[in-house]
Amino acid sequence: MGLFGQNYENSGVGIAKNAPKKKGFFRFMEIFGRKFWKMIGLNLLYSVFFLPLVGAITVFFLTFQGNFPAGLPSTLTIAILVIIFAVLFGPATAGHTKILRNYVLEKPVFIVHDFLKTFRSEFKHACIVGILDCFVVACIGAACYVYPLLIELSGNKIFYVFFAITLSVGLVALMMNFYMFLMMISTTLSLKHVFRNSLSLAIIALKKNVITLLVFAAFVGIFVVIILFANLSVSFVAVSLLPFLPASWIGLVICFNSYPVIQKYIINPYYEQRGEINPELIGEIEPDPEETVFEDMGGKETPIVKKKGAKAKKKTGGSGKSSGNHKGKIIS
Repeated sequence: MGLFGQNYENSGVGIAKNAPKKKGFFRFMEIFGRKFWKMIGLNLLYSVFFLPLVGAITVFFLTFQGNFPAGLPSTLTIAILVIIFAVLFGPATAGHTKILRNYVLEKPVFIVHDFLKTFRSEFKHACIVGILDCFVVACIGAACYVYPLLIELSGNKIFYVFFAITLSVGLVALMMNFYMFLMMISTTLSLKHVFRNSLSLAIIALKKNVITLLVFAAFVGIFVVIILFANLSVSFVAVSLLPFLPASWIGLVICFNSYPVIQKYIINPYYEQRGEINPELIGEIEPDPEETVFEDMGGKETPIVKKKGAKAKKKTGGSGKSSGNHKGKIIS
């Protein structure tokens, strides 16, 4: 739509149904451009569930500066806020992932409705995964502080081995997270099989996972460097952007790179065993000409130019339903 042009009400030739789709980076940028403002809204909604964590960090610094009662009051307050965040993090991430997956599949989305619906339906399993994620992050954070200190104090090089093992486990856990929430909201597999398949895919699709990991590290690294090392005004701007930008951008990259892997190894084999076609792929397969009743005229229509003085007619269009959960195959 030419928002700033004179002929914004004129009709073009339409979009051909079987027009070739862009691939790779160009398709990602096309989706990113179309969903840019919606992703900002999604990021804001997702950020609401990080408020308990922000509150815990705020109480910690206030206590450190002497502006909050130290001892039991501060410890109890921080503990409660962290527990609330750990419980809400997983279900919120499941809802966030569901919206981004539908963007990648180019399915219709109602952000708040679909987010909250997934939050409720996947609460139990997503909550467990979220708590485990928080535990792993806490362990790795502690290791990054303790092991260098032990190496410096004792001079024992064995701690380098323990440190390397901890970081390796952390990387594998991160790559598993590229698939766990996606698999949870896309299949009806048990949590045990979600963990098992995620570990397998972290290894099988190592090349894609490394690319996703590098993009993830670049996003996080840029924000961390700016916040910690830039001047105060620039750091403040970077912190102010956190509720609007990075989570949905990173999440879209993860969904774009990882969901095709889940389709290939988990969803498609399930339908192939049943002699069926994955419903998500039906639109990508050319229909049989003999079974086609009506021909889609997208891309062939004659452009319509609105005459001056003519009254505009409003058109409303319905939206289809996104595909439901699939059974999924267990990787053996």
